[in-house]
Amino acid sequence: MMIMKQSAVAAAALALTLSLPPAVHAAAEPAAPASSVVPQVLPIGVAVSALPLAVEDRTGYQRTSFRHWNAGDVPADGCNTRAEVLLAEAVVYPEIGPGCTLTGGVWWSYYDDREVTPAGALDIDHMVPLAEAWDSGAAEWTAARREAYANDQGQPASLVAVTARSNRSKADQDPAEWLPPAPDALCRYGAEWTATKLRWGLAVDEMERDRLLDIAAGCGGTSVEFTPAP
Repeated sequence: MMIMKQSAVAAAALALTLSLPPAVHAAAEPAAPASSVVPQVLPIGVAVSALPLAVEDRTGYQRTSFRHWNAGDVPADGCNTRAEVLLAEAVVYPEIGPGCTLTGGVWWSYYDDREVTPAGALDIDHMVPLAEAWDSGAAEWTAARREAYANDQGQPASLVAVTARSNRSKADQDPAEWLPPAPDALCRYGAEWTATKLRWGLAVDEMERDRLLDIAAGCGGTSVEFTPAP
């Protein structure tokens, strides 16, 4: 029964993939002007099946190849990317002091379903870790594109504030190796991982794809929304 479901999903994906934007098919192709980029919304199984399949290779990876955190989306605000993400995701807004020091505030870490305070107790997780991105296509990017990836606030799923414990447990593992411990987080996590890879034209390996298809099979009704990166 699972094979039949996956075959049906794959068939639907094949037809729909033909209409997907160029960034999904090949990250190296020129990006469309920002004004013409339209968000895509796909059923999770179709979205997973649209991901390119490739063998991963970590040769040459260094974390310093991805410059972060930079001055963020609003350099004039004095807050770097980390602080801007924290401000965007705050459940209770913190006070902002000199040098963008954040005091107070409350956040919710969906990986482990925990309320968190203060800001220093949180990590900003790259949904698709930097090492995984390198393995999946970012090794071929320019330094400027890798910096844009590492500081991406153009899609909420790309960077997420979570407990330091859950982020460090995840490390650089893909969904075949690690999933968030909160049961209610699974469908969201699978969708956001897939959205990030589609946004940046990144590939998946066979085990990663199979795990994502397993997640999709149990997450009927879940959509994946992504906007191709500029």
